Formats: sequence, C-alpha cells, structure tokens
Amino acid sequence: MKNLKKNVVALLLVSLMAAVVTGCGGEKSKAADGEKKPVIGIIQYVEHSALDAAREGFIQALADNGYVDGETVTIDVQNAQGDQSNLSSISDRFVSNKSDLVLAIATQATQAIAGKTTDIPILGTAVTDYEIARLVDSNDAPGGNVTGTTDMNPIQEQIDLLIKLVPEAKTVGVLYTSSEDNSVLQAKMAKEAIEKAGLKYVEVTVTNSNDVQQATQSIVRQCDAIYVPTDNVFASAMPVVHGITAESKTPVICGESGMVQNGGLATLGINYKDLGYQTGLMAVKILKGEAEPATMPIEKAAKFDFAINGTVAKEIGLEIPADLQQYVIQDEEQ
Repeated sequence: MKNLKKNVVALLLVSLMAAVVTGCGGEKSKAADGEKKPVIGIIQYVEHSALDAAREGFIQALADNGYVDGETVTIDVQNAQGDQSNLSSISDRFVSNKSDLVLAIATQATQAIAGKTTDIPILGTAVTDYEIARLVDSNDAPGGNVTGTTDMNPIQEQIDLLIKLVPEAKTVGVLYTSSEDNSVLQAKMAKEAIEKAGLKYVEVTVTNSNDVQQATQSIVRQCDAIYVPTDNVFASAMPVVHGITAESKTPVICGESGMVQNGGLATLGINYKDLGYQTGLMAVKILKGEAEPATMPIEKAAKFDFAINGTVAKEIGLEIPADLQQYVIQDEEQ
C-alpha cells in the first residue's frame, strides 16, 4: 500500500512537471508565432513624379538597412489622391492598426496624420517648412512625434537661372496654389528675389486642378517668363501648363525636375528620390531605437541638381547656354 502511494505521488509529480514544461513551451511557441513585424504606414497626398520618387527612395533606404517589405517589415502604402477626406480615413487606419512608424509625403498628408496621433513616430518628406505648417516646435528641435526632411528649394538660385536663360525678361509671373502653405511661402520668397533683380512680379493662384488651365492662360498674357514652385497641384498638372506655354513660347522655371520632365523648361532643384532615401535613413534610426523624432532636427537636402528640358527649349525657340548644355535632357514624350 505504501509503495502504491509512492507510485501515485511520483506519477502526479511527473504529470505536474510535464504540464509545467508543456505550459512553458506553449507560451514560448506562442510568443515566437505571434512575433510582430514592424508596420510602417505611408500616406501620400497625391500621385505625381516627385512624391512617387520620394516614396521609392524611402522604401529603398529601409531595404538597404534590412527592413524589407514582406520579410522583416510590413509597409502599408496609401495614396489620398489629393482628397482631404481620404487623408483623414488613411490616418485613422494607421492609428487603429497601431503602426510603428508613419511616413507622410507632402505637407497636407503630414498635417493629417499629425492631427490624429501624438504617440506614433511620424516622418514627413516633401514638406517645405515644418514650423509654418505648425508641425513642430522648431525645425531644429521638433519637440513632438514629428520630424523629417524639407524640400525647401534654392529659390534665389532658381530665379537667377530664370534670368540667365531669359535675360530679356522684364516681367516674371508666378503660378501657385493659394491653399498650400509651402507654395505660399515659396511664392513670397520668389517675389522678393524677382523684385530684388529689378523685374516686375505678377501672380495668379489656383485653388485646385480645375483652375490650372484658366490660370495659365491668364498669366502668359501678363509676363515674359513663369516660375512655378514645388506645388502639388501644378506638379500634377504640368502637361496642362505645357500645352499652353508651348503655344505662347513662354519659358517655365520649375521647383523640381519631375515638373521639368513633364513640360517645364528648367530647374535647379531637389532630387526627390534622394530626399526620400535621406528620410528613410532617419526612419532606420527610429526603428532601431537610436533616436526619437522630438530630438531629430529637420534635415535639408544634401544637394541640388540642374535639369533642362531640351525638347521644350526647342519648342519655344530658346538657346541653352554652353555651360548648361551638360544638364539638358530630351523628353521623348514631348
């Protein structure tokens, strides 16, 4: 009887130990199976070549540093197609899904997601001035959950390029969207540079893409050359602008190279793929826990590139100076 009791106790002990081991093993397995890849949301305001390039550069920087979509990270790309309600819905989606980090491409997208969360790290790109957009305490010390890269252009140098290409110009027209904070800022800076050069300044603004044709038709009657800053509405509508300015033989200096490729004459501007890549490197630091947005200053583009559309130059009868010939691109679609 005594031996029977010992055997029963022994069996109970073995069963208990097996249960403990099984339980621990189960928990360990569950943790391994439930291990969550970081989720990165990308919210893009509208589709055009500059913003697309910024997105591509960002994803490439992540991949080059081991954050490969579908393998070590999940990237959820959403495009708002220029619609404010879409921006709000996408932002809600990222907050609800508890994204680990969000890339916001363009000011409107960055403002939308920043208005929905103070916890998720947000990186902006294709944003001209974070302070004016009320996204940070200061560009040097953001202070919250938002930081990123600025696409502020060398506007003085772009106006200098306009003067060099069109030395006979007396009046410079500026086209921009009145509701885009970045465009308003750049137009103001362009006005100062144009008037400083002793030229007359005129402007025509739009509220959306439906106004672009009429605005362009209006301004070509008032000026000798046009300046268009990095403006999302005009970036998307450059073929419309080109259709009118090619006929009127009006040179158009743009804020970035994608606009030149789509019908502008020239720029000294940002390479948006490089800017996106630079933003991706900031994301890597955040994902690795090496930095936080609050203490990461807004970063500027490392360099600017010339781009001149040779086809457009021929269309409007403009000769490119010899020292700029190396920057001429031929747009086969023109």
